[in-house]
Order: sequence, then structure tokens, then C-alpha cells
Amino acid sequence: MSRFLPRLLGLVSLCVLAGCSAPAFLNAVTSRAGFETVRDLRYAPGDRGTYDLYVPNGTTATTPVVVFIHGGSWDGGSKALYPFVGQSLASAGFVVAIPNYRLYPQVTFPGFVEDGAKATAVVAKLARDGGQGIPAGRHPLFLMGHSAGAQIAGLLAFDERYLARVGLKAHDLAGFVGLAGPYDFLPIQEERYKAIFPPATRADSQPVRFPDGREAPALLIAGLADTTVNPEETRSMARAIEAKGGRVETQYYPGLDHIGAVSSLATALPLGNPALRDRVILFLKAHSR
Repeated sequence: MSRFLPRLLGLVSLCVLAGCSAPAFLNAVTSRAGFETVRDLRYAPGDRGTYDLYVPNGTTATTPVVVFIHGGSWDGGSKALYPFVGQSLASAGFVVAIPNYRLYPQVTFPGFVEDGAKATAVVAKLARDGGQGIPAGRHPLFLMGHSAGAQIAGLLAFDERYLARVGLKAHDLAGFVGLAGPYDFLPIQEERYKAIFPPATRADSQPVRFPDGREAPALLIAGLADTTVNPEETRSMARAIEAKGGRVETQYYPGLDHIGAVSSLATALPLGNPALRDRVILFLKAHSR
């Protein structure tokens, strides 16, 4: 470690001087070894209809696949911010796909969820048929998201209509991981979000409405210092799953804020709680068998 310390300190200094965001800093110090990255694979037309793929060395016909959906309040964010997530999960033996999706004002709800479904279907087909360094086979398929991405992934996992429209079924998923997700946020108070979620479709935007007990197992994680998305939304979602007899695990981290719920996945220098990454990987491996 000592021989890498000068480089690490130099990167820290450069990021501080340049005003780097946390993702930019984490990506700057993230290793590129042990996996291949294929960028801008297409799942839909348009400048947001692409995904990046992270394929670990030694990928086999049964290597699990994780589709990670980024956050950004439904009007921001990009897959370009999350190579550290791709590396984190690829280094643990998972193929990772990180799609972009259309944002407000280009679309309102449910446009971005429909994009998530299309991306998931394309990734599932790639895993089944093989390509881009992935052997054809039976790859357990997981959905995972942070913040707005957890709401999108949560609807894909629990409202069966979205996957059905793209030829997938709920039992095609091996599991769902939600990080600091907004699952139960009605009534909407902010005008910004009232525009993103029109009144006619607003009720259907709540993942908490859709558990029926037949879904894949879920892991819901929240930081108790999160002031962006109330951790009570994670508790509400867990109660809804449990009430229907579904399988759900929860983990709450004292002192962890909203960004920490995703930056904790970083391997080079976790900005949060490293135990979170361990918990996620344990869940993914347990449900990959």
C-alpha cells in the first residue's frame, strides 16, 4: 500500500483543487484491473439509450449479472459517474450493466421505468445468448439501484407489468437490491417532483403498492443519517413485502448519509461504511445459487 500512497495523495489533492465530486474522485482511484469494460452498448434509440458493461476476467456460463440503475432525482445522473460501482461488483465476480435512461423533462413517469425495463431485457438476452465476453448460459439476474434508481429498479422488480411488456417475468430475477430508495413518497410536496410524476400516474409510481409475495428476494439498505430520502421509506417497503409473505432483508447504517449508501461500494477508498459492500455481495452470492 505504501508505494501507492503518493499517487493516492496526489489524486486527492487534484480532486480537491478541481472541486471533484465524490463519484469523480472514486473513479479516479478505482482499479481498472481484473475486468473488461465495454461502453455505450445500445438498448434503445437516442442519446440516453445505452449502457456500459463490466465483465470480470474468468466469466463463465453461470456468472451472475447485476443491472445497476443510477440515481439523480429522475432529472440528472449518468452511467459515466459509476465505474466505481462496476469495478466493485465485477471484482467480486459479477457481470455489471449500468444503463442510462431518459430524464425529465424529456420524459415524465413512467418513461424512465420503461427504459429500465428495456435495458434489463437487452442485458438478459445478452447473458442468455452470449456476447461481449459473456458466455451463453444461465446467468442469475439481479436488479439494483440507488436513490431514484432504486425506485425504478423497485418498480421493475415488484410491478410485473414493466418486465412483462419486454418479454420477462418476475421469476426471471434472482433478487433486488435497493440502496436509499424512495418507495413510498406520496403526497408529493415539491413542485419539481409534481412535474416529474403527473397526477394521472402518480399512484403507480410507488413501489410500496406492488408486492404480492411472489417476487424475488429483496435486500433494502438505508443510512440513518440520510436527509434526502427518509429511511422510513425503506421500512415502509419492507413492511409491505413482509405483509404479503415476501422475502426481504433490511440493513440500516447509523451515521451513513444518502451518498454514502452508494459510495460505500467503492473498493479503493470507501466514502461511507465498507460493511455495506460486504452485505450486498453476501446477498448476491447467497441468491446466485
